[in-house]
Amino acid sequence: MDGVTVPGRVDGRTARAERTRAAIVEAHLALISEGDLRPTGDRIAERAGISLRTLWTNFKDMETLFEASGAEVLRQQDAVHRPISTGLPLAKRVDAYCRQRARLLQLIAPSARAAQMREPVSDQLHRNRLTHIARVRDEVEELFAAELAQAGWGREQLVNALVAASMWPAWSMLRDGLGLGVDQARAVMARTVGALLAEVPVD
Repeated sequence: MDGVTVPGRVDGRTARAERTRAAIVEAHLALISEGDLRPTGDRIAERAGISLRTLWTNFKDMETLFEASGAEVLRQQDAVHRPISTGLPLAKRVDAYCRQRARLLQLIAPSARAAQMREPVSDQLHRNRLTHIARVRDEVEELFAAELAQAGWGREQLVNALVAASMWPAWSMLRDGLGLGVDQARAVMARTVGALLAEVPVD
């Protein structure tokens, strides 16, 4: 059997490695959700029930862990995201969009707060944020395509305004800065998004 690869053994090792990596990511996000916004490798390893050596065997540094944790946050968002019909009247699309954005922003709130602290010194956290921005931009351009088509030269500016109103910094200002409840913050977002789109001339 020397020199012969045994598929069962390889598959077993791969499965164990994947479980270990998943446990590390879960521990990382759990600590953040509990308020530990800068969890150390020691605390993450302890929470995951592994050694620190095992942690750094699976992730070479915090940047690679940020990448995996960011992917998991996106997966969690995808699991609760529900498509909104583009055939709805504008007011109903705005309402459905803002309700969904509020739900998703509440979901990522702990990781977003943690990322804000470290992003200035983390290229990966910056890339994670750009991914979130791109996804929201895609949704805005699809959901409000009819209105954007009427915006003419101001289309790109309108898209940027809608995206900015829908992202974590704006939500953090409403929730943490102004101290609004979720429903109040969502209503302000809906008013902002609705007002921006109401400025578009209709044929």
